[in-house]
Amino acid sequence: MTTTTSAPGDDRSARLGLATLDDDRATEVSCVGGKAAALANARAAGLQTLPGVVLTTAFCEDVDGGAPVEGHPDVARACAETADWSKGAVARSSSVVEDMGDSSQAGQFESVIGIDGLEELTDAVQVVLDSRERADATDHLIAVLIQPFVEPRFGGVLFGVDPVTGRPDRCVVTAVEGQPDPLVSGEVEGSRYVLESDGSVVRFEAGDGPELPSDLLEQLVGMSDRVGEVFGEPQDVEWAVVDGQLLLLQSRPVTSEIRGIPHGPLYGPGPVAETFPDPLSTLEADLWIPPLDAGVREALRLGGAVPDSALEGPDLVVAVDGYAAIDLERTGESEDAGSGGGLGVMRRIRRLRSAWRIGRLRSALPALGERVVHRVDEDLVGLPPLDVVTDRQLVALLGRSAEALRSLHAHEVLMGMLTDTSEIRLTGASVAMRVLTEARADGRNEAEILGRSPVVLALTGPKICRQPQLPDESVTPDLAPSPRSRRDDEPKEDRDAGIVREALRLRVRWVQELEARAAWELGERLTRAGRLPAPELVRHLSLEDLAAVIARRGDVVTDVLCHRAECGPEPSPLPARFRISDLGRPVPERGDGGASGGTGAGGGQGTGVVTHDLDDPPEGAVLVVTSLNPAIGPMLGRLNGVVAETGSVLAHLAILAREAGVATVVGFQGAVEELEEGQEVTVDGSTGEVTAVGDGDGDESEMEDGS
Repeated sequence: MTTTTSAPGDDRSARLGLATLDDDRATEVSCVGGKAAALANARAAGLQTLPGVVLTTAFCEDVDGGAPVEGHPDVARACAETADWSKGAVARSSSVVEDMGDSSQAGQFESVIGIDGLEELTDAVQVVLDSRERADATDHLIAVLIQPFVEPRFGGVLFGVDPVTGRPDRCVVTAVEGQPDPLVSGEVEGSRYVLESDGSVVRFEAGDGPELPSDLLEQLVGMSDRVGEVFGEPQDVEWAVVDGQLLLLQSRPVTSEIRGIPHGPLYGPGPVAETFPDPLSTLEADLWIPPLDAGVREALRLGGAVPDSALEGPDLVVAVDGYAAIDLERTGESEDAGSGGGLGVMRRIRRLRSAWRIGRLRSALPALGERVVHRVDEDLVGLPPLDVVTDRQLVALLGRSAEALRSLHAHEVLMGMLTDTSEIRLTGASVAMRVLTEARADGRNEAEILGRSPVVLALTGPKICRQPQLPDESVTPDLAPSPRSRRDDEPKEDRDAGIVREALRLRVRWVQELEARAAWELGERLTRAGRLPAPELVRHLSLEDLAAVIARRGDVVTDVLCHRAECGPEPSPLPARFRISDLGRPVPERGDGGASGGTGAGGGQGTGVVTHDLDDPPEGAVLVVTSLNPAIGPMLGRLNGVVAETGSVLAHLAILAREAGVATVVGFQGAVEELEEGQEVTVDGSTGEVTAVGDGDGDESEMEDGS
């Protein structure tokens, strides 16, 4: 095969319209586009690819300037170069904006296969050039890559990082028989392998593709490693096996986030997502995460549910991207707790509950909880208005409030562990809903409602701001006693404990609000003094930095705060189960059996169309979410069901849903992915089953069973 390279320094070389993948200038994106340049670099590094010729961007520029494709000498030369390809040729785009790290444009341009002869090649080149209009890239030059048509035994896609978890120590292979095009275009699913770095199979899903031999899997892992080395980052590769040889057909940077290699505890947002539904700022995390961590540790230690040795080491409660999460293994929230010290926690808790019912602590714990509630109330009532407190006193208040929160959290968690409050009807959220509805009916504004009835804070997550945002919607729940609470054999201690637990939860929210208002007051004072551009930026100071600024041991670095507030990416909600990687990123972790079903949280049965729209779910829908969120409470009146990947039957939202008669299932791992938008399902709040409704024949097929 001849080439069209010119000597260095020849001005004509930059204008040549044809190149082969072995030409030196074929590695230049500006000359041959992203796709062809990647193949040229791969060939230069010794990777096996198909040969090819490229009608360069200079050719495209010539055509854009008015030169016709038909009869163009570069097209004729390209045809001559490919004349000995017995099975014809394939023409693909290779744009300067295609297959790049920040703009893949994958699948946006046309490809033409089975080209034979000059006339068909001319037509194919014209089709590829014209496809720029469909891709909205008419202002970008494009090259046309021409390669031989082949008939592979297998073809597929290779990701050099697990696109679901972001783990770079694993790669994912999808495969079909024959050409990979049907797989790439989404016509078929193919078979799917998740592979370790040594080629061992972590997970295999047969789908509608083939089962690949182990030696090919090892070769694919080797290709992934080598391509990553060549391009300096993990790649998304199209591959094929032709005549027993593994070939690289195309390579582009992966667009998935690289999260790193996971290690340490298994975390999840479920049990704490209701307390902190929104991402916390730097100061909010400093104020509220450590007391919760300390309170949970103290409750587990006092309850004897976890050995003391298991409570040492990593934090039980963390904030990742601002979102709160808790150690699922050591706190007993994960039944498959492995080496985290939590194995058998639920068994121990059940034994503790049995002992509790016949022990002397049966009446003591509610009394202890009441004392904590009364002490906090006395302290709150005795506080002077914040605007007359000095700066240093406000900072001291933030520090002292942490002790109050630790005690409140410890008593509330311990009471939840040792008493049965699952049927409690009188919750802070339900009372708050009624108060809010009645106050609005009386014409009170938000400030008046918050000042007169702080119970409404149970409807909002904590946030440092000028004034909490109350929900736009509100419903009046039925606060009548449940049939269970009227049973003669229902222990009075459990009913009392449930009420006290709700009182403790509400005081947690009040103390958090006190801290939020104290921090906002400091932000306003710093702004008036010209030391802070705006009061809301106080949220992005650490507690240590805020104390230093108030004590005049340091100054605010405005640029850093503005970057934190405005320039950072919007955080994504946390996975239901994850471990933190060496890069500090959450890496999702699946259960052994994939989606594990759900736990019924009450509310009877409900049928509706699935929606993932937390902001404005349609009337009669089944809302499917990652975690329970207080924002759902005011919208329960319009929902027929709620399904959450995480959460507890004792969560505020689950209790409120039972009161409203909305079928609720929690702990349904993988629900957001499995229950698709627009799908009609029936939710059983008793058994945890979610079933798909048949197409008009009344039949239902069981999807998950959490019973």
